[in-house]
Amino acid sequence: MARFGAVLTAMITPFDERGEVDFDEVAALARWLVDNGNQGLVVAGTTGESPTLSHDEQGRLFQVVRDAVSVPVIAGVGSNNTAESLDLIERAEAAGVDGLLIVTPYYNRPSQAGLLRHFTTLAETSSLPVMLYDIPVRTGRKIDTATLLELAHGVPNIVALKDAAGDPSETASFIARAPSGFEVYSGDDSLTLPFLSVGAVGVVGVATHWCAADMVDMVESFAKGDVERARLLNARMIPSYDFETGLVAPNPVPTKALLRAIGRKVGECRPPMGPTPEGLQDKALQVLADLEAARRA
Repeated sequence: MARFGAVLTAMITPFDERGEVDFDEVAALARWLVDNGNQGLVVAGTTGESPTLSHDEQGRLFQVVRDAVSVPVIAGVGSNNTAESLDLIERAEAAGVDGLLIVTPYYNRPSQAGLLRHFTTLAETSSLPVMLYDIPVRTGRKIDTATLLELAHGVPNIVALKDAAGDPSETASFIARAPSGFEVYSGDDSLTLPFLSVGAVGVVGVATHWCAADMVDMVESFAKGDVERARLLNARMIPSYDFETGLVAPNPVPTKALLRAIGRKVGECRPPMGPTPEGLQDKALQVLADLEAARRA
């Protein structure tokens, strides 16, 4: 079993009608996600709209989710300012979370030497296990494989990678040279099955807000050698992967629309994300209906 579980969701942050964090719904949603198959939760990541959250809000999110569930909770503490991340790490530790998610510093585009210093500084300030988060489409900077290997081999509590770089061949190269026990998670739902084939342990997902049980089944089927079932389950989820983000409605706008369709009171996204495009709510209902039909087939 992977350290944090095989199927984790990068949890959205619910807001009320005034745009304030709805902490009652945060706790309820966290429990609902676990009840529906999630083996761990990532809080205040990209899907959680972390750039729009204050540190006080993030700290309370960490605590509320930690108190609500018994599965591993990973706190998103990344920033493009190393000092700001240090403050978030203190808040995460105080909440009693199980690990830290640290994204590549965005916008300032540091060198690989700058990335090494940033990640090493943050990891060494904590005893918690660290999952690096490589998502160049959002950050503007790829963590080079050589840099990842130096961090994986050189910093004991850097133990995992959420890989959203979209390059399975490079991921395979990294996994082949990573230390024993280092765990790679797909950061793109649609690449989870290809990543499993080269040694990834699971996914930190978005569509797993509504199809975690299917994803667990796929991961477990692949692990048992039932590749055909894994392929069928992956095909079932492709419309969900396609729905979760796009140029007109980038993540997490579609995810919140679909959760509202289910009946969860998650609100809209904070600016600058959104607004919800016309017709997206109807499309969410269709995605759900098609998924249920595929499950019954």
